[in-house]
Amino acid sequence: MKIDSGTTAWMLTATALVLLMTPGLAFFYGGMTRAKSVLNMMMMSFVAIITVSITWVLFGHSLAFSDNPMSWLNNFVGGLEHFGLQSLVDTATKDDGTGMPSLIFSAFQLTFAIITVALISGAIADRAKFGAWVVFSVVWATLVYFPVAHWVWGTGWLNTLGIEDFAGGTVVHINAGAAALALALILGKRQGWRKEPMRPHNLTLVLLGAGLLWFGWFGFNAGSELAVDGTAALAFMNTQIATAAAAGAWLIVEKLRDGHATTLGVASGAVAGLVAITPACGFVDPWAAVLIGLLAGVACAYAVGLKYRLGYDDSLDVVGVHLVGGVIGAVSLGFLAAYPFLEQQNKGLFYGGGLTQLGLQVLGPVAVGGYSFIVTWVVGKIIDKTMGFRVPAEDEVTGVDITTHAETGYDLGTVHASGVSSKNGPVSPAPKKVDA
Repeated sequence: MKIDSGTTAWMLTATALVLLMTPGLAFFYGGMTRAKSVLNMMMMSFVAIITVSITWVLFGHSLAFSDNPMSWLNNFVGGLEHFGLQSLVDTATKDDGTGMPSLIFSAFQLTFAIITVALISGAIADRAKFGAWVVFSVVWATLVYFPVAHWVWGTGWLNTLGIEDFAGGTVVHINAGAAALALALILGKRQGWRKEPMRPHNLTLVLLGAGLLWFGWFGFNAGSELAVDGTAALAFMNTQIATAAAAGAWLIVEKLRDGHATTLGVASGAVAGLVAITPACGFVDPWAAVLIGLLAGVACAYAVGLKYRLGYDDSLDVVGVHLVGGVIGAVSLGFLAAYPFLEQQNKGLFYGGGLTQLGLQVLGPVAVGGYSFIVTWVVGKIIDKTMGFRVPAEDEVTGVDITTHAETGYDLGTVHASGVSSKNGPVSPAPKKVDA
């Protein structure tokens, strides 16, 4: 089939936008941590780009988007038809009529896999071994992300049943949020949690990261249509208005509850809105996108406080924003799906669609969330028992930037690794110990 230059150009752009979201996440997460672990937090996002890219080329795309030769197993995971991606080079364009090069589709889906893994890291900030995280990122992508992508977007069982997830509310956010909860429970609470302040050290970075995420999310959502058409335009507009509504709702909750509207609140609210509209952006009317955004902003603003009531240390609120926001977005389709451009699809309850789609939209989060939590728990426990997943207590107190990477995020002129003299006398060299 002849390549469609317009679609190809848009998908190249959308792919680059989604990849930008992972460095944006690094800024967002990095600013939310304490200064002594900002580099480690950012490195966890960047290393996900490395590990997931390699595994995707070797077998990830194949497990997610090829058919398993054993029909019963195809319900759960793909085969190895596209191992190494050579078959995609040979086929040149997808056979779905889009005129898109097969490799562009694969690259686009790769960026989704990368950020899903990176999202999990926010729950274990300040206390995870870097080497353990590297191993986890490969194993989790293989055992959880690739199969779940096959379930929903490939030819797996949830897709066969008719679940809808336009751009990843279930595959990305519920998946990552459930995994984040499991890891937070395995690693336990940070030293001094709830006894000493653990406020974000750089809200400027948080806002920069939120802005990059917001910008990149247009590729994430509108690009998921895989075409330049009315549905892509709808997804683009819904992404904007739901995000704005959620950010505003979060600020209102803060003002009424705490007396202050904060920069962290507007950034977190924006991300909550982006998460919630992701599965629904191409399937709902704009007025419904406003409703979804408002609901996500309010619900997630309260959900982030659950960790204090339930006693788990989700460092950067991955559970409260991504798991809760993802569930809101996924379930909302059971009520609000209008499908103005896709008449063959099932409508939501409010549009005369009955209870069938609502049931499917509840089943998806339960199945994906449960599977992700259980497998993550098993993988995390194995890593913890073999190589150890948590840094020693003294390293955590000192800061994982120094003890793991032998670097600091900020040189304020008083601490120098070279040991040169300051006005107060010689300065001791930075510790040489590196604990991966």
